[in-house]
Amino acid sequence: MNAKFFNKLEENIIALLLVSMTLLVFVEVILRFGFHTGFMWIEELTLHISAWMVLFGVSYGVRVGAHIGVDALVKNVSLPLQRIFGIIAVSLSMLYCALIGYGAWVYLDKIHSIGIELEDLPVPKWIAHSILLFGMILLAFRLGTLLLQIIRGEATGFEMADEAKKALEDIKADKGLRT
Repeated sequence: MNAKFFNKLEENIIALLLVSMTLLVFVEVILRFGFHTGFMWIEELTLHISAWMVLFGVSYGVRVGAHIGVDALVKNVSLPLQRIFGIIAVSLSMLYCALIGYGAWVYLDKIHSIGIELEDLPVPKWIAHSILLFGMILLAFRLGTLLLQIIRGEATGFEMADEAKKALEDIKADKGLRT
């Protein structure tokens, strides 16, 4: 499986989750306010879909550089030092993934052995909550890819959204259009 396919699959899953959640909430609002009825399971399903969307979104955010961060100190040091800081930051993030992933594994194993189902849906809870482990695996994969890029010299660290820089560029672009 190549990287483009994996990236597209990730984007399509996030889009499908967003559309599903939006449609479910729309149906529930129409049923509740239009017909004074509804389905209890929609709320639970929407909650789980949003959790899946968030945990897919975390790894997607690492890939596209959508996360914000404080990097004022790192930007003011030499490139080799930026790479060292990047390696440390990514390594600590991977350690975080390992710890949360291990905790998710223990949790999923326990609820699987007990056989608990969701409250309003006949779905085993371990399946619905498996995104905890799966999300950490996805995030660790993205972080591992970033770590390799830093080691190869293709990146210096996390590519983060720079909102201040973007705002200044937008202001300059607006002034350029007006003159």
